[in-house]
Amino acid sequence: MRGPHNIWRLIRTGATMERTGAMRVALDLLDAPLSFRVASRVLVWPFKFLGYKGDPELAPVTRALTALGPAYIKFGQIMSTRPDVVGDEMAQQLQMLQDKLPPFSTEIAQKIVSDELGRPVDELFSSFSEPVAAASIAQVHRAKRADTGTDVAVKVLRPGIERAFRRDIDAFHLAASVIETFLPSTRRLHPTEVIAHFESVVMAELDLRLESSAAAEFAATTNDDPGFQVPVVDWDLSAKQVMTLGWAEGIAIHELDALDAAGHDRTDLGQRVLQLFLSHALRDGYFHADMHQGNLKVGANGDIIALDFGIMGHIDDYTRRVYAEILYGFIKRDFRRVAEVHFEAGYVSADQDVEEFARALRAVGEPIFGVEASKISMARLLSYLFDVTQRFGMETRTELILLQRTMVVVEGVARSLDPHINIWEVSRPVVEKYIKENIGPKALLRDLSRTIMVLARFGPKLPQLAEEALVRQAEEPRTPARPSKLRAVKHILLGGILTLLALWGLNFL
Repeated sequence: MRGPHNIWRLIRTGATMERTGAMRVALDLLDAPLSFRVASRVLVWPFKFLGYKGDPELAPVTRALTALGPAYIKFGQIMSTRPDVVGDEMAQQLQMLQDKLPPFSTEIAQKIVSDELGRPVDELFSSFSEPVAAASIAQVHRAKRADTGTDVAVKVLRPGIERAFRRDIDAFHLAASVIETFLPSTRRLHPTEVIAHFESVVMAELDLRLESSAAAEFAATTNDDPGFQVPVVDWDLSAKQVMTLGWAEGIAIHELDALDAAGHDRTDLGQRVLQLFLSHALRDGYFHADMHQGNLKVGANGDIIALDFGIMGHIDDYTRRVYAEILYGFIKRDFRRVAEVHFEAGYVSADQDVEEFARALRAVGEPIFGVEASKISMARLLSYLFDVTQRFGMETRTELILLQRTMVVVEGVARSLDPHINIWEVSRPVVEKYIKENIGPKALLRDLSRTIMVLARFGPKLPQLAEEALVRQAEEPRTPARPSKLRAVKHILLGGILTLLALWGLNFL
């Protein structure tokens, strides 16, 4: 529960942030006035000895979050996807969070598996290894199915993790309320909304059935992508606290020497990582939103294997088209068109000057063309782009923030494989293919056919709707009924016309 009992947890949090140096960074991020800075330091300093020391090799904020435990680590990871809230520099630091904690015992993991799946581990698996990876929410064991001999990865939630997270999230809510109350300037960052977003993401990750579903959906949408694999979900060995996937054998994509020794073409891998991400985002509208080096492997046959499906991104058809047109405009250096797309989509208010906006976008795009990727700072580029859009009153769109953040991460992976990669040239064929298939006559015909199908589906209901409308009109007082009756008749006639058009159109499908 959110209340005074969380104060002790907040004192320990504040003491840790003071001891690690993260307090100063946080106050700078909040743009706190001098009076608030002085007051907070005076209140926290006496409790500094209660704070955790953390790893002095890490940056202050990541040092503090890592020391405070799983909920804080996960909060930092999720905030790394929100540069609009924490800023680009801080988002980059948070991306470096080491999501590694001491594993819990294999005996406890086996008991959780047995309780969840309703059978002893010895009956389910002929072997069950010690933990091969341990993160903030769960850990992974390698096992072998007893019935088929198939190697699998068994992900098990940490014991008591849901209760621990709820306790810390309650403390986060209290902290956000206090900050908004005593520091009104922070309301532009929406602290309470940020914590609510964090809570929704974490609660979903604490149910491994949802991650299993995400993995299965991602596998289905990417099934025909050459050179890409998603481990298959083993549904009969998965539950709320246990997820079983096919074992992914391969080389971690950050192990460059091992990739070279195995004969893999790193330049090709870099291009494929970037193009696969764009294909998933634009073609499917469903993409892996945490594609850092730790979640990617390279199989013996050169396939890129994705892991960990706790954070997935989704964008609708319309947003995909808008994003593709924006990307295509940058690639073609048609900044006027990029500006127009922002206005047409309603991202920028119509009372702004489209020409001035186009000039500002040109200042973002021009410096990157013809320049090697190693000389381009994507963080700085996106920072300037955010500054431009905010200056022109563009509201933050969470789905685009996640997409852009993932783009930066993927570009970083691609650059680590090939320092000279040009992201725009590599992106061009994917974006051009999407534009060709989804913007133009072909897309128009497809949209019309979908519209006709929807209208045809509602056609049989029109007589009933018309009868219900007439009954309602008959029950209304006679004086004001006339305009309503006219509207009802117009709607009925319009519905009939649309139905006829729909049936006519179906003859041609």
